[in-house]
Amino acid sequence: MPKSPLPPYVSPYTGTLLAGVDEVGRGPLAGDVVAAAVILDPQNPIEGLADSKKLSEKKREALFEEIQQKAMSFAIARATVEEIDQLNILHASLLAMKRAVEQLSVQPEFVLVDGNRKPQWHYQCDTVVKGDDRVAAIAAASILAKVTRDREMVELDRVYPGYGLAGHKGYPTKAHMEALERLGATRVHRKSFAPVKRQLELI
Repeated sequence: MPKSPLPPYVSPYTGTLLAGVDEVGRGPLAGDVVAAAVILDPQNPIEGLADSKKLSEKKREALFEEIQQKAMSFAIARATVEEIDQLNILHASLLAMKRAVEQLSVQPEFVLVDGNRKPQWHYQCDTVVKGDDRVAAIAAASILAKVTRDREMVELDRVYPGYGLAGHKGYPTKAHMEALERLGATRVHRKSFAPVKRQLELI
């Protein structure tokens, strides 16, 4: 039976200083978690915004440039591997989103956060489950975050060859797990994540 489409999200805020925020990279075994926040310009619409995971790489790359050109404001932030290990991935993700919103050059009057948890902050906000499918500003944020993180994993693949980071982007694929077992963990692996922790215990 096909899934019924998600109902459109109706925001309690009707002004123009609305920020969407999303993060990418909660599941991988390696690399930072990256978040982005975007305030779209109603006078400068962007066609084709959608959940970054549902777009082709080529489409994401094109939208990445267009969002930066047309948005009223955008910011990209992160929580590091060390912060992930210290705080846990949920709290590190919330921290990255908080940093992204705080770094916006135009501060929002209202923030829509993808998911069902929001950072601790002073902003008026709402959480939106599957927001990257339902809110254009969150979709834009997801695209900025994913393209940024994917590019970083390609760079890390050059620094740490043999793990396949450019391909799987740090996610726990069979090839990544085998490489981890064969080569050991690097400084960009998340030591608090079970597969990496197990490997370190074998040393």
